[in-house]
Amino acid sequence: MIWIAILAALPWLVVATLTILVREPRPLPPKDPESSVGEPPSVRIVVPARNEARGIEACLESIAGQDYPDFAITVVDDRSTDATHRLATEVPKGNAREILVIAGEPLPEGWFGKPWACAQGSHGVQEGLILFTDADTVHDPSLLSSAVEALGEDRASAVSLLGRQELGSFGERLVQPQMFTVLGLRYRRLDRPLERENQRDAIANGQYILIRRHAYEDIGGHAAVRGEVAEDLRLAQVLTGEGHRLSLRTERDRLSTRMYQSLREVLDGWTKNVAIGAKQSAGPWGDLALAGVVGYAFVLWVLPPLVLLGLWAGVFAGASQGGPLLVWSALTTGIGLAVWALVYRRFDVSAAYALAYPLGAALVGLIALRSGWRGDRRVEWKGRRYSGGEALGESV
Repeated sequence: MIWIAILAALPWLVVATLTILVREPRPLPPKDPESSVGEPPSVRIVVPARNEARGIEACLESIAGQDYPDFAITVVDDRSTDATHRLATEVPKGNAREILVIAGEPLPEGWFGKPWACAQGSHGVQEGLILFTDADTVHDPSLLSSAVEALGEDRASAVSLLGRQELGSFGERLVQPQMFTVLGLRYRRLDRPLERENQRDAIANGQYILIRRHAYEDIGGHAAVRGEVAEDLRLAQVLTGEGHRLSLRTERDRLSTRMYQSLREVLDGWTKNVAIGAKQSAGPWGDLALAGVVGYAFVLWVLPPLVLLGLWAGVFAGASQGGPLLVWSALTTGIGLAVWALVYRRFDVSAAYALAYPLGAALVGLIALRSGWRGDRRVEWKGRRYSGGEALGESV
């Protein structure tokens, strides 16, 4: 009856194969010093920043050091309660025409914080291109030049980059690779430009979105996504839905981001995004998609090692003598170890973290459950509380 156990393990083999064969976006082209495509378009770089004192200087210094010939920077201090504003004003302008630091206006009704900050930073922009980038990113000097080149190469209205994730704490290293793997299984064809016909599969990374100003204005700017928590995902859908081409590229050597700096931040950050993102990407099937994430985490990756542990501990009487249950649990646990060792190495994390993959999967499942329970009824981030897309208040 061992063959029954082997057949029962086939779903794990299928998911393992899909995980290994995920197609990543094409790499960003290297900067070509001989490239000459006429007068380079001017770029306005918008950095929304709320309580970003720990990283704002490194971010702005790296942006100001871009070797691109014509760019300016606007930092929108989104009513920070730390030293973000002061630190931003102290960064030298470097190669930029200017670094303009503006104090954000109070949050209007119906807006989430980041879309509102981006909208303020882009107001009145005259440059041909706008780059929206997060305050926890670090940019190589040649990054902007290559991104502008990719925009033209792909004949796109916007290009978004996926950079390297800096993972410092145990919780970040354990959970972040698993969360990004879930995203990779959902968005499997990011190796091609996205247009109207694949609008439902459109996604962008809010850490780096370079967009032509005319396309941004055509969709109504960030006002089109004013009430969205996952504003980058929704912006990609709106952009492609209006007939604009969006290109995704990967650049792990020249763009890095540390999204969160503790397990608590990881849990809170993904909780605000997962359920709403599932509804945005799956439409009326959003709740089913969220349930799928829960099942993916607990059934595929937590259940087999629990069963194996139970057999080892003698919980299942009479089933530990080489029977089908032992073969199935050992085989599926082995598949899990192999898959997650590979995934963790992709994120420059030690393969030894695969030994704790059931814990990471359990946390992913709990994030999905917590996010689904809260929905948009209770969103908390950066000291602000929202309900149903409306700001309830903020801590001071």
